[in-house]
Formats: sequence, C-alpha cells, structure tokens
Amino acid sequence: MKSSVANSYLRWVERYLPSPFIIALLLSALTFLLAVFITGPEHSILKNSVLIVSYWQKGFWELLAFTMQMVLILLLGYTLALTPLCHKLINKLADGSQNTAQAAFIVSLATISISFFNWGLCIIFGAILSKKIADRFTAKGKAVNFGLIAASGYSGMMAWHGGLSGSAPLKVAEETHFLVDKMGTLAISQTIFSSMNIIVSISLLIIIPGVCYLLGKKYPGSHQKTELKVIRKNTTSIIDGVEGKPWLSKLLGLLLLGSAVTYGFFQSHEGKNIIDLNFINFLLLTLSIGLHQHLTAFFGAVKEGIQGVSDVIIQFPFYAGIMGMMKYSGLVIIFSELLVQNSTTASFPIFTFISGAIVNFFVPSGGAQWAVQGPIVIEAAIKLGVSPAKTVMALAYGDQITNMLQPFWALPLLGITGLKAKDILPYTSILFLIGSLLFLGALLLL
Repeated sequence: MKSSVANSYLRWVERYLPSPFIIALLLSALTFLLAVFITGPEHSILKNSVLIVSYWQKGFWELLAFTMQMVLILLLGYTLALTPLCHKLINKLADGSQNTAQAAFIVSLATISISFFNWGLCIIFGAILSKKIADRFTAKGKAVNFGLIAASGYSGMMAWHGGLSGSAPLKVAEETHFLVDKMGTLAISQTIFSSMNIIVSISLLIIIPGVCYLLGKKYPGSHQKTELKVIRKNTTSIIDGVEGKPWLSKLLGLLLLGSAVTYGFFQSHEGKNIIDLNFINFLLLTLSIGLHQHLTAFFGAVKEGIQGVSDVIIQFPFYAGIMGMMKYSGLVIIFSELLVQNSTTASFPIFTFISGAIVNFFVPSGGAQWAVQGPIVIEAAIKLGVSPAKTVMALAYGDQITNMLQPFWALPLLGITGLKAKDILPYTSILFLIGSLLFLGALLLL
C-alpha cells in the first residue's frame, strides 16, 4: 500500500516544502513584486514600491478580529475535545470495533460528523479516538492498521469547511465582513444549509467511511505492537480555591448558555443572521466551561491547546498584508479579470475549486485562504453572474480536499498518535481522489 509514488511524494514534501511561515513570507514577496510591476503604471517603480509597502501595512492590521476568531475556534475546539463527556464518547466508540475495517468506518464516520460542528474539535477527537482503538487492539494482540485508522481520524478535515465552523461561509454571514461592499451578506441557509452542500455532506458521511471500511478489509494490518504516546489527562490533582469548585463551572456555563439563547432570540427577532463565527465561538466557550469538571481543568486544557494556535496568531497578519497589497493596488481586479476571460458561468466554480485546492498547499488555513482568494473569486463571480454563495462553497471545497495531501493540520494528530505523515498519506491520498470526484460532480450537477 505504501507505494513508491506515495513515498516519493512524501520525500519531496519533506525536502522542498518550506514551513508555513516561510511560505507566508514567500507569498508576501511574490505579491509585492507582482503589484509593483503590474499595477500603478503612472508611478515610478520606486514610488510604486513605497505605495505597495503602505498597502501591506494597512492590510496587516485589518483582520485582527478575524485572526482572533480563528484562534478561538481551534483553541476552544481543542478544550472541548478534552472534556469528560467527549472522553466517555471516545471510549464508547473505541469499544464498538472488533477489527481494522470496523474501526476505520467508526472513526471516519464519527470524525466527519464532528467536523460539521467544529474543525478544531474533529482533529483532536479523531486523534484521541484513533489512539484509544490502537491501544485496545495492541493490548489484546489483535491485528491493527494504525496508519489507516489515524487517516480515518483525519478524514473530517475534508468535510469541515462545509460545516458550522467553515471560515468562509461563516465570515460572509457577518454584517461587517471585509467583502460586504461587493457581495452583501450571505445567510448560512445559502451556503452551509444550501441543498447542494447538504447533498455533499450526506454523500461524504456515506462514501468516505465506506471507503475506509473497504481499505480496512483489504489492509487489516499486523499484530505488531505500536509504540504510542501517552496523552496527559485533562484533569489536575491540585485544586486551588474557588476555581476548583464544580458548581462554579456549571453555573457559569448555564449563564453563558442563557446569554447565547437571549442573543439568538433578539437577532432572529430583528431578522439578522444568528450563526456566525462569533456565535459559534461563544457556543464552544459555553460548552467547554460547562462540560469540564471545574474551571481549573478548563484552564489546564486551554494552556495545553495554546501551543497549537501559535502559528495562526503569527501567520494571519501576514496573509492579511497580502490581501491588503492585492486589494489596494488593484491586483485583485486584474486577477479576477483573468479568471473571467478564461471561464464560463458553468466552468467558473470548477476553476474556483481547483484554485482553492492548489492554494491550500501554500496557505494551509481556510480563514487565511479566504482573506487572500476571497476578493479575487467574488470579483470574478460578480462579473460572470455566478452565484456568490456557490463560489464561496466551491472555494471551501477546494480548500478542504487537499488537506488530505497537505499534512499541516495533521500535525496535532501525528503528535498524539506518534505516527509520521508517511503512515497516513497513502490512505488520505485515496480519500483525496474520491472526495475530488464527489466535489467536482456536485459543482457541475447541482
């Protein structure tokens, strides 16, 4: 199964693909050069360079709120995955599989289902569930294909952008998002809960676990024990003061829940969108606090998850700077016109999907990718008369499908399971091919 093609691809990635931050710097430099030499013909190169730098700095600070939203959606998803309730669910699911095929099916189905709620939660949930199952199998001397089970635990990352934590569809549902002057606001009924996305989501829930099951039948693994890392428990043995009292976290959780319900009622009464990034993050915070045993355990989980969001904190402003250069120099209009000239109304969603899939290799964040590509594809969609809602989802599908080839978001899973990218890549590559056919078919037919 671990073919020479997959191994060659992995060696190429390990040898030539820079770190995500270096990629952000390289993209910044490339965008700067393009803006300097393509835009502003009435200025000298020196003057235009100074202008482009000012555009970069202007854009650098424009998405600070968006950056914080992305940080929280990952961090709070992580803390929710470490609650006792999630651990009970994980243990129950782990007990329900008797062989690799069943395990791969259960892990994939559970992870994709959770990805529709929150992508940060699905990464950690899938990783812990994969590890639990491998622990049980190896302890009992059962054959296990740990690479396939872990790949199944990562499969939710090919479905998340069409769910309730999808960066692009949630962002355009806000009344003050950065493209509101171009496209207005799009309620999630037009994107996440559109008939096209519902069909796609149901298809993913049926097809991908089925594929994982068949792979488990064909490649059940061996009886060799696998060394697994031990995950630190999310509870603490030292409880200090009022933060260690269980009643406080429950009371605070209920108060926050009441606030969320009240906010949702008034938003709905005024005819405004209820579900956006802020509402999802608030709900995650409410659940995380209320479901942890006490605030001490909650803050312990937060501290454990902070390291995983450090890259997002630093990289997002650089992607915002790229957006600023493209937006204020007019480069976004030039690129969108190129898309328009080479697309038709029917082919544009396909081109958007493919471009999203390619860019995800270099901008491995749905939020950052929307900041960079959103202005281009929306400008082109408006000129071609293509539905902005379908355009948003086409880009979202492209962004998520190459997660199966781009191992950036698999790092938490690999860290928890102790596996390497080469252990899961042969299987996620198959999921990439199946998913690509599904998404392209939906964009063409629906």
